Amino acid sequence: MDRLVYLVDDDDSVRDSAAFLLKAHGYKVEQFGNAEAFLGGIDVQAPGCIMLDVQMPGMNGLETQEVLNARAINFPVLILTGEGDIERAVRAMKNGAFEFLEKPYDEANLLATLDNAFEELARRVADSGKFDDAKYRIARLSNRERQVMQGLLDGLPNKLIAFQLGLSIRTVESFRATLMEKLGVRTVSAAVRLALLAGLPALSEVGDPPVGEE
Repeated sequence: MDRLVYLVDDDDSVRDSAAFLLKAHGYKVEQFGNAEAFLGGIDVQAPGCIMLDVQMPGMNGLETQEVLNARAINFPVLILTGEGDIERAVRAMKNGAFEFLEKPYDEANLLATLDNAFEELARRVADSGKFDDAKYRIARLSNRERQVMQGLLDGLPNKLIAFQLGLSIRTVESFRATLMEKLGVRTVSAAVRLALLAGLPALSEVGDPPVGEE
């Protein structure tokens, strides 16, 4: 993964100085002088860490963070604060910011914070890949296989799943075997973990199961 930093600050001298420091330490930097340009230029296919100034003309840092959250852009955000901006920085962290940094930056602190932020980014990217894989596998199940899986999420034995779905026990056993094969797992616990990761609701959470394909 490229160590890409999206640097958003309306102060040209501060932004240029930070960019020079980061590039000298091997970071790739994309600079933006305002939030609007940043939101129009960020590449969601190029994960990176965001250094976002709180106090900017036009859209401020908190408003920009809200837009990022609404777009589900889950890159670590480092909030940049000047004097008197601490209260806003704390609000930003409550809204999911990774850390805040006071200006003028302590270079060692900035670099250490970015190291931690990129470790967090790597975890988020890995988790996103696992989530996408789990969603893909669950999507391969037929309606009935999905319903049987939902019964397993409730911890129900085959007999009770069969009763709730109006199927024979043997039919449920057959669906259970095929869903395990499609999910690529050998144990029920592994299937349950996959279904939970994909956000599949349990049978008890969806009410009366709809009539599905056999």
